[in-house]
Formats: sequence, structure tokens, C-alpha cells
Amino acid sequence: MTDRSDDISSRRAFLKGTIAAGGAIAGASMAGASTPDPLITEVQPWASAFGDGVDATPYGMPIKFESDVVRRNVEWLTADTTSSINFTPIHALDGTITPQGCAFERHHSGAIELSKSDYRLMINGLVDTPLVFSYADLERFPRVTRTFFCECAANTGMEWAGAQLNGAQFTHGMIHNMEYTGVTLRTLLEEAGLTAAGDLKDKWVFVEGADASSNGRSIPMEKALDDCMIAFKANGEALRKEHGYPVRLIVPGWEGNMWVKWLRRIEVTGQAIESREETSKYTDTLDNGVSRKWTWVMDAKSVVTSPSPQAPITHGKGPLVITGLAWSGRGAITRVDVSTDGGKNWQTARLAAPGTDKALTRFYLDINWDGTDMLLQSRAMDSTGYVQPTKAELRAVRGLNSVYHNNCIQTWHVYPTGEAENVEVS
Repeated sequence: MTDRSDDISSRRAFLKGTIAAGGAIAGASMAGASTPDPLITEVQPWASAFGDGVDATPYGMPIKFESDVVRRNVEWLTADTTSSINFTPIHALDGTITPQGCAFERHHSGAIELSKSDYRLMINGLVDTPLVFSYADLERFPRVTRTFFCECAANTGMEWAGAQLNGAQFTHGMIHNMEYTGVTLRTLLEEAGLTAAGDLKDKWVFVEGADASSNGRSIPMEKALDDCMIAFKANGEALRKEHGYPVRLIVPGWEGNMWVKWLRRIEVTGQAIESREETSKYTDTLDNGVSRKWTWVMDAKSVVTSPSPQAPITHGKGPLVITGLAWSGRGAITRVDVSTDGGKNWQTARLAAPGTDKALTRFYLDINWDGTDMLLQSRAMDSTGYVQPTKAELRAVRGLNSVYHNNCIQTWHVYPTGEAENVEVS
């Protein structure tokens, strides 16, 4: 690690004009310029007239200069966008909280419109008293607010056989991290009563949504009573339609398919239901053709979001901030290492804040880039001691038939031009 005084001296030298020829952005190249900058010395149009009034946008929207920071779909990924997915622009975001308008979507039969007044949630099965709740009923229970990541099990799935998609948004963008407000699932289950269920060790809950696909999933009772939530707010406001408005299930640290949207029914059962989404789908097929199931947890994972293919270096050599995201479904991120040479050497990155349980952690590594090629990688470690594996290590166990739960170390080849490309360094 470099001394902080060295970093400050390097940045000062940079601002005095030590800029790489032909690769500097306009703002940097002007930092040491001797000629006047009209953006400083002349009155600009935005300072010469009134701007918009406070009622111009009753619901605030991003400024037009950020119009490219949007979710994107991969057209060839599915036959129809009604049952498809789009991707969070993680390369263009910073911090850890994902704006709802940028948070990825996954639908099995399209996003539906369901009003609060029409909403009902039923709890039945092995409960003392079957109950039906309205949205207004849910609001009367004691509330909790917690921040968790939601990651699709297929995130990075297309990278199993080799480098496929050129951008962090497309390789790792099936993830978002939001602050949820709602009621714990335990609270509602206890309201219905679990005495009739007997010994809870072998009991399950089967959850399904109100959309046409229903997307039913079985969850062990232990997890249901632990940290699951019935959420009706995200980042302080109502859920968006595409995220399950007015109510969705939160299953912290577990694959996103279990986070059932438009949640309509919770059935306490004596066994797993073995639905389509937990047998033919969302299982891990090994080389011998046998598929592992009940692989719910999203293991520790990380990715450098900048520099990356969609976020190239535009300022030439000199001070460079390498940044990215790390997360674990088993606990908190405790450390992230970054390599610039394809895993031969590692430097410990700086965490923006201490990692929290089952939530995204932002990391930074400040370097002085000399303008040569880099093979950028990040490697996450969590509070259980788990270390993010290489792709070769995953393949040794899982083979090449898998789609889900690919948490391998990702590599970006950064060229002297500052452009970056998805490559494989196993």
C-alpha cells in the first residue's frame, strides 16, 4: 500500500499538468493550462436566466445528462421480454443503495398492476387459524427496516463456458441492494399460530405470487422464522410495479427467484412442494448429469465496476480510482482484494463502510496507473471465512453444465487506451 502523503503528492503533480499526452479528458488537461478557461471567466447561459420552478417535476427524475444510466435487456437472451430479465447499470452507480428505477427486473409472466385496495395475502395450511390480510392490515403490524441485496441465481451464468458479455452490467447486473420496510414473516406466521404444525424442524412454507406464473417456491421453516420479510416499501417509497407492488417477499441472502413478488399466499406444509421453479429450474446440473437442488444461498462474490468495459479510463495515466461491489448471502463482507495482473499479486482494497449482513459493500483501491495493460480482478471474503473462488476452482467441482450460482472471480483486460474487455483468466 502506498503512503497517503505519496498519494497526495501524486494528485498534486497530476493537477499541475503531468498528464499523459493524447489520453487526458478536457477537465484534467485544463487543470494546468495557462490560457483562461471560458467556463470559468465567462458568464454561462445557466447563470443568465431562471431555472425550473419547484413544481416542474412533481416526482423528481434524473437529469438528461444521465439518460444512459438505465436498465438494459439482452435481446437474444429470451424469446420474449414478457418472461425475461433486464440488468442494473452497476458500472454507472456508486455507493451501495440501488435506485428503484435502476434495479434489475425478472419476470416470468410480466409485471402486473395490482392496487393496494385489491391486495390480499392468505396464510393457510398447518396453522392454528387460517388468515387473510389486506394491505391495510399489514400496515398495522410492528414494522422493521433492513437493507439486503437481491441477486438472481443466473447472475454471471452466461460466463460458465468462457467470457461472453462485455460489460459489468451484463455479467453481474442481475443484482440490486435496497432498504426494505415491512413486517417480518415470523410476525405473520405467529399471528396465524404454529401449534398445529407440531415440530417445526421438518416444516416448510410454500409461497406464491398473484401473477399468472404464480412462481411458487418452498422455503424451510427455519429460514422463514429467521430473517424473511413481507416488504411494502423500498428505499423509503412504495415498491415499483416491476418489483412486486404492493407487497413482495424478502429472503435475505438467498436466490432472487425465492423473493416472490405480488405475494398472495403462504402455506405451511409438512414437506417441500417440489414446484417447477425448484426442480426443472434453479438447480445446478453437474458434469454427470445429476442436478443439485436446494442450493439457495448466494455465496460471496465481487466485481470491479470501474474501470470496466462500459466504464473505460478516459483520463490517461496517473491517479486512478478502482471501485466495485462485493456481497455474500452467508454474512458480511470483511475484506476485498484487488489484482491488476490477473491474480499474481493482490492489494487489499478500502471498504467504503464495514460490511453488513447480506448487503452490498462498496470497495475502492486508489492507484497511480502507469498506462500499461491491466488484468483487473477482485476477490471477496466474508465473515464465515469463505474466499471467492476462481472459475477454474468452480469448474473443478461443478463442470460446465451449470447456469446458476456462478460466483467466480471476474477479469477485465484494461488496455493502454483505457478501454476494457471481458476476458477469462481462470
